[in-house]
Amino acid sequence: MAGFSWFKKKKVDAPAAEPVQVVAEPVQAVAERVQVVAEPAQAAETQAQAVVEPIASEAAASGGSRSFASRIRSIFIGNRFDSEDLDSLEDILLLADFGLNASAEVVSEVKRIAKAEGASSEAQLKAILVRVLAEALEVPGRELNLTGPDLPYVFLVVGVNGVGKTTTIGKLAKWLAEGDWQVVIGAADTFRAAAVDQVATWAQRAGAKLVAGETEGQDPASVAFKAVETAIADKADIVIIDTAGRLQNKQGLMDELGKIRRVIEKSARVSETLLVLDATTGQNGLAQAKAFAEAASITGVVLTKVDGTAKGGIVYTIQKELGVPVKLIGFGEGVNDFAFFEADQFALGLVG
Repeated sequence: MAGFSWFKKKKVDAPAAEPVQVVAEPVQAVAERVQVVAEPAQAAETQAQAVVEPIASEAAASGGSRSFASRIRSIFIGNRFDSEDLDSLEDILLLADFGLNASAEVVSEVKRIAKAEGASSEAQLKAILVRVLAEALEVPGRELNLTGPDLPYVFLVVGVNGVGKTTTIGKLAKWLAEGDWQVVIGAADTFRAAAVDQVATWAQRAGAKLVAGETEGQDPASVAFKAVETAIADKADIVIIDTAGRLQNKQGLMDELGKIRRVIEKSARVSETLLVLDATTGQNGLAQAKAFAEAASITGVVLTKVDGTAKGGIVYTIQKELGVPVKLIGFGEGVNDFAFFEADQFALGLVG
């Protein structure tokens, strides 16, 4: 897959551990728990043993079929592409959530290139549109931050309930495991028993170790801390932390996510804060994104259910409004229905 970047850890001789669930004991003060972190020298030794090797071979990157253009709903479903009236294309792009300015710019660029190349047929104009959309959707920094000597890498996963957060965590853990990364999942959405059960199921499917709270409603920061602590003790590579998705009180959300981050960073750096959004929610999703961006300092977006909407322009709008890239997409319930976002593939799917 062109433009695809994948990071694979060099294999070690130690056998892979069976999926295990660890129960995090309740804590009265996070500060007290910080004292049980591994000694600095021990942590440094753990980190020094990890070697990260970026590779770009298609075989290593594919993890099964990862081409996703056919899973993206075309913006021309129910809308006719009129090669004789390119101005009508602007309305179609607006309906696809590209926004007023972007829609006008795309149409203007398609017209310019078509005139320069003498293109007039529907096939020629659609090919130009794919190129223009791919360029509009491309932004730097799409790769997951899996570089540097300090392990474990910690991913915070945030988003409202129902967007596919738990499913995304499971798929991501599975994909990382295919790249020889040892993964620990922290079930820090402790206010919903169902959330812990769901992430436990996905952890088992991914072959990841699960760290869960001892009681419902336990301090999420204590579970996140225990997950990182467990990863350090096990010399694991990556910790993925599930978080609660309540937006009723933005200040409460900010306080909770801030506390989780502070506790984690006593012993490890947060490498990614990924916001999961449901593509079918359109502008509603954008409002959610803005709230979480203020609360969580997000580094990337995971867009789920992209096969269920023709409003693919939300990718452009999110990236422009938030200034962060869409890094991953999900398009089904299967463990492999998941891919790194690639602008050319996405544009090809949008045009159909």
